[in-house]
Amino acid sequence: VQLQASGGGVVQAGGSLKLSCAASGRTFSVGGGGWFRQVPGKEREFVTAIKGGSSSTYYADSVKGRFTISRVNAKNTMYLQMNSLKPEDTAVYYCAATARRYAGSRYYTEQDRYDYWGQGTEVTVSS
Repeated sequence: VQLQASGGGVVQAGGSLKLSCAASGRTFSVGGGGWFRQVPGKEREFVTAIKGGSSSTYYADSVKGRFTISRVNAKNTMYLQMNSLKPEDTAVYYCAATARRYAGSRYYTEQDRYDYWGQGTEVTVSS
């Protein structure tokens, strides 16, 4: 399975962006998918995830209420709607997919649980 992330760009603080992650196969609806982000010099961190099947969603506290993850099964595509963006949201955003459906939310926050990764798309939020 290959993942292709897109939608990054430059936006002013308070603005919105929508990221997309297209998969070459049916994976988001089976195991699930997630978004992570990384700032140069820092470790990659969990942003949000959506579980396969039930579509339960999980969010990092820093983005809760501002970001929304979703997917369209027919398109094998996952989305990240980002609203009320802040300068601290500036990062390279990576999408990921897991072939296994995990029982608890904790697993979806862990990078090692994901089998496939996209190439990353850069988001810059100016103040």
